[in-house]
Amino acid sequence: MTVLAHQTDTLTRDALAVLQPGFEGTTAPAWLLRRVGEGLTAVGLFGRNIASPEQLAALTAQLRAERDDVLVAIDEEGGDVTRLEVRGGSSFPGNLALGAVDDTGLTRDVARELGRRLAECGVNLNWAPSADVNSNPDNPVIGVRSFGADTHLAARHTAAYVEGLQASGVAACTKHFPGHGDTSVDSHHALPRIDVDLDTLQARELIPFKAAIEAGTKAVMSAHILVPALDPTRPATLSPQILTGLLRKELGYEGLIVTDGMEMNAIAGTYGIERGSVLAIAAGADAICVGGGLADEATVLRLRDALVAAVREGTLPEERLADAAARVRELAAWTLRARPDARPEGSRASGIGLTAARRALAVTGAPRPLSAPYVATLTPVANIAVGDETPWGVAAELASLLPGTEAGAYPEGAPAADILAAAGDRTVVAVVRDAHRHAWMAQAVEALVAARPDTVVVEMGLPRAEPRGALHIATHGASRVCGRAAAEVIAGV
Repeated sequence: MTVLAHQTDTLTRDALAVLQPGFEGTTAPAWLLRRVGEGLTAVGLFGRNIASPEQLAALTAQLRAERDDVLVAIDEEGGDVTRLEVRGGSSFPGNLALGAVDDTGLTRDVARELGRRLAECGVNLNWAPSADVNSNPDNPVIGVRSFGADTHLAARHTAAYVEGLQASGVAACTKHFPGHGDTSVDSHHALPRIDVDLDTLQARELIPFKAAIEAGTKAVMSAHILVPALDPTRPATLSPQILTGLLRKELGYEGLIVTDGMEMNAIAGTYGIERGSVLAIAAGADAICVGGGLADEATVLRLRDALVAAVREGTLPEERLADAAARVRELAAWTLRARPDARPEGSRASGIGLTAARRALAVTGAPRPLSAPYVATLTPVANIAVGDETPWGVAAELASLLPGTEAGAYPEGAPAADILAAAGDRTVVAVVRDAHRHAWMAQAVEALVAARPDTVVVEMGLPRAEPRGALHIATHGASRVCGRAAAEVIAGV
């Protein structure tokens, strides 16, 4: 039984219970432990909080010394979005690679092994998987985080991922409801708008979420997107029609509803985080995610006090806040009861990420023996969800297989002539990410292939552009194991 270390009134405890804040550092600050003692039931972790599995386990143990059922949440999708391996790259391919293989058993096993590693470190809530159908290939924020553009493929893999993750005792949080796939705007920066009719939403966006609900997902994350067919004025996170009307009543979902990060500009820049949080809880959300960008005690107190004030002023029904807090505590209690099932066989578990990455490769052309090539990585600006602190590419992995390999990184504006000059007489390996979305990148590849027909091209984003080069490898993601799998093909091992 959890015993609160400090006496606080019920309303204040409920307001704290619905928050999922972040913090700075690799140990829990005193203020965070104090608020956990006062009723804070969840904490969000980001890359800045993680140095090693051992350190992470010590951190979560610190939190559980204050409250044994604390929810420790993380944004660990595997693939491009990793927090566990933020400084080295993920040991697992992301959703698009799993969708490309289209083996739901593999997806289930990958999610189960990822969940096992999270649980081993004391993490019990994962803000994953992404159930978005990536129907817009120019989507700047979803892309390889989606299982693909096919609705039913996305649905069956979403369900498999949820089942695998939760088999490890880690709650899944399926996102971004009601579907972030058909956007050309990143909600970290502005408010995206999806202008499709209800029939399209029902036939495309909602199918994977229905599959996740049927698979028993413990949480669903709302999207900061405007969907006029459902609510012409408020984004999904703040919409009673979408969270209560559609998700709760129409789809029959009874689990936890979590908001996407409230400091994202789609909400913070239009409503502010205090008003946005009150509106979200009133609309039907149960937990407020905040902490990716605002990670201090002042933010927690601002949101706590805004919720308490809204109840006292009558703009937020007390029973709605109490219901939200009860759902948070119910999930926290589940994590104490949850027992992981048997781990996959050792060799399959430990190497399953690389196995999946190898199976996901799409290779055009015939590999030929290389000595030490020159790897030119064409680097777009990383979106905020992925972050720029996680390394990607094939250079390091290729250098380990072909000693003497040299490499350079080239941002937008770097001429192909610079790459050719640096390469000398070495074979060029051009590494790109979403070449179809970046004209400068496509032009550079064209120039390299024209000058050097033996150029190898590795596409580590969405493979929409026509294959170019003597050898073209689509990895369907940019995680470390995707780079390793491509490097093995290039090196002929």
